[in-house]
Amino acid sequence: MFKNHPKGLLSAALANMGERFGFYTMMAILVLFLQAKFGLSGTHAGIIYSVFYFSIYILAFVGGLIADRTRGYKGTILVGLVIMAVGYVLVALPTPTPSPNPTLFLVLTCLGLFTIAFGNGLFKGNLQALVGQMYDNETYAKMRDSGFSLFYMFINVGALFSPIAAVGMRNAWLARHGLAYHSSLPELCHAHLDGTITPDAARRLSELASQVSATPPTDLSAFAASYLDVFAQGFHYAFGISVLAMLISLGIYLAKKKSFPNPAPKKAKAAAGGAAVEMESREIRQRLYALFAVFGIVIFFWFSFHQNGLTLTYFAKDFTDLSAIHIDLGLFTIQGAEIFQSINPLFIVLLTPIIMGLFGWLRARGREPSTPRKIALGMGIAASAYLVMTLGSLGLPSKAEVDAVGGLADTARVTPFLLIGTYFILTVAELFISPLGISFVSKVAPPQYQGVMQGGWLGATAVGNQLLFIGAILYESVPIWLTWTVFVVACTLSMLTMLLMVRWLERVAK
Repeated sequence: MFKNHPKGLLSAALANMGERFGFYTMMAILVLFLQAKFGLSGTHAGIIYSVFYFSIYILAFVGGLIADRTRGYKGTILVGLVIMAVGYVLVALPTPTPSPNPTLFLVLTCLGLFTIAFGNGLFKGNLQALVGQMYDNETYAKMRDSGFSLFYMFINVGALFSPIAAVGMRNAWLARHGLAYHSSLPELCHAHLDGTITPDAARRLSELASQVSATPPTDLSAFAASYLDVFAQGFHYAFGISVLAMLISLGIYLAKKKSFPNPAPKKAKAAAGGAAVEMESREIRQRLYALFAVFGIVIFFWFSFHQNGLTLTYFAKDFTDLSAIHIDLGLFTIQGAEIFQSINPLFIVLLTPIIMGLFGWLRARGREPSTPRKIALGMGIAASAYLVMTLGSLGLPSKAEVDAVGGLADTARVTPFLLIGTYFILTVAELFISPLGISFVSKVAPPQYQGVMQGGWLGATAVGNQLLFIGAILYESVPIWLTWTVFVVACTLSMLTMLLMVRWLERVAK
């Protein structure tokens, strides 16, 4: 599989697996943790989630600037790994729930999240830039797209196991305290303790409390406080697993650091020659304009795609029959809304060789689409994924109606195959856009701007992530099917705009 690729590719992918492990842990449990820990609404948890993911990607732009200015790519990456590990330690430290000072502990949690985001910013884009530089010579140039696809596949191996590990830790901690998981309970417990619970929801809480407890509780207030404390502690320890993953990546990176390319000599070479510099300046401008145009378009794709950790996770918790998808391990069960976040990386690992084979087959016949065309196709595929969600959500009650009755019974929920099918289609779209977008940036970006342009790609992702909270607002205020329709429109418009620019982008990329 790696036969025609640089030797450092696999090492770079393995060094990135810890970051992916932590990233998907956050995607799986962050908003649910914030709701269980602090009793936040979906909208408020969504705002923190969107700011966090905005920070992860926008700080990659800052990390690119630092590496480009200092030419210290490898050192910047190393510092980023260490800082990320420290951030995960901060959020992994257990604190009381319900919190005696919610504002203080929420601020401390956000400080930990910012630390993770800052470390990620130093790490992520610069490692991608190093991978791109492995393909800058003629020997490997034609394998750039497939190289980034392989890189993307292997880094997602860590992502595949992280939601399972997080759910397993949370449910094992519940089981240790004689409790079981139910997706509706954290919200019901907070409503009971806050005095905002409806009569129907109160009856539902009493019913579920008896179901999940080894001994039926006699005091609902004591049960609610205890359940929330154990539930949140399980999530804290799940973040602790991410610390271990980061340390493993750190060890791999230190062991293989010398095998990665050093971009410093390229700057001197690019700056050599008098008349050549003037011509190169015109080409640089064209390349930067093309990259900024693509950045502007993909904002709307990421605004839609990264709903997988927000509104799609809410949908799994509120509307999906979670009893139909679980793994019984005897002492505890792998079951929860978070488990769906393993589906995307699983499909990435399974589908990447197939899609690479398809592109290879087309390449051999001279019919392979250009990278910009692949990105446009990916946006259309993403639109079809949300169309599936729209059709599958017709007839469902609103979020407010669900809250009034204390959550839907399993018999009233939709099949998990609706989300599984949606994640399948979204993964195909992702494989057409994310690794190929990184490849396009590494190919088109001028040598002296490699780090900052990879940061620019991630910066566009950041802007899309900052808009994620709009999905959370829609989810709680309009019919569910209408929420997904907004993303159908966003992805369709992105595809059409990209298709209008394809010929220009193809010329610039030659």
